[in-house]
Amino acid sequence: MSRPIHAYLDWAALRHNHARVRQVANHSNIWSVIKANAYGHRVLSVARALQKVTNGFALIELDSAIALRKAGIRQPILLLEGFYQPDELPLLAKWELTPVLHALWQVDALIAAPLRLPVYLKLDTGMHRLGFTAAEFENVLARLEAAGCATSITVMTHFADADEDRGIAAQMSHLHSMINGREFPLSLANSAALLRFPESQADWVRPGIMLYGASPFPTRQSAAELDLRPVMTLASELISVRDITAGNRVGYGGTFVAEQPMRIGIVACGYADGYPRHAPTGTPVLVAGQRTRTLGRVSMDKLCVDLTGLEKVGAGEAVTLWGEGLPADDVATAAGTVAYELFCALAPRVPIIEVNQ
Repeated sequence: MSRPIHAYLDWAALRHNHARVRQVANHSNIWSVIKANAYGHRVLSVARALQKVTNGFALIELDSAIALRKAGIRQPILLLEGFYQPDELPLLAKWELTPVLHALWQVDALIAAPLRLPVYLKLDTGMHRLGFTAAEFENVLARLEAAGCATSITVMTHFADADEDRGIAAQMSHLHSMINGREFPLSLANSAALLRFPESQADWVRPGIMLYGASPFPTRQSAAELDLRPVMTLASELISVRDITAGNRVGYGGTFVAEQPMRIGIVACGYADGYPRHAPTGTPVLVAGQRTRTLGRVSMDKLCVDLTGLEKVGAGEAVTLWGEGLPADDVATAAGTVAYELFCALAPRVPIIEVNQ
């Protein structure tokens, strides 16, 4: 028999979250962000679940974009980091993919290629990661116009602090000074900006984490408060229940020491399944639908949980690591990380069960 751990992916929840994006975004078009295997949710499955409701898909991986086209996905596809080698450009043209241009060498390559593409130009308005400076932007516009290789130009930027107190005002001001009154279609808002700053919505929005049912700012508002539903539920079972006495140490290094007699449960889930190894004692977990805590260090294939107050549970009892009934944001916060990492870290060995297709 296989291990009892599974990840359930709820496509009704995904569509609900997309509808929530649609509600907030008003008349903006929606790029559903499905990079990194759709944040661990399976890129093709997510695309199929959303293909009747979204305007387009945004991702990074060229091979995934081509796989979507071969599977019959016809919506526009945006490559968020563009192309990595000039010889990829014919593939972009063949499969009707839109590159984001963020570096001068990409502009050089496009101008030198005997083809024409719609392009996005990424501007660096303060993230200082990717994108053209103001001086480069002027140069790029002039060169693309002279070459005639861009069938359309959309301007985009990425916000560094949409989920923080600093917000987006400084970057929005810089963006408008760079555009200098010219009219371009714009793509600006990620999940956090979409929910907090309506002025950033523009022509295309780029929701990511909120599609998958986590909050882009969990310390401000929970996913439930934002009317977002968890798409991924990581579930397993107790495979053993043990009684320990005061002074017994639990797990590698004995980092948890029982202060009194207690019952503990052993769960078939560990860091090789994608659970964060650095999650400390006290990380929330559901056992038989009741919230309790992890104990000691997470092992490769197992973790330990506190069964205080759960005297009737035994081996085979259901455990939820995150998802329905236990927000991934709560687990991530306890582990000192973010829900993005939990989702993306789901291991290939964890079986996937898709529901509400």
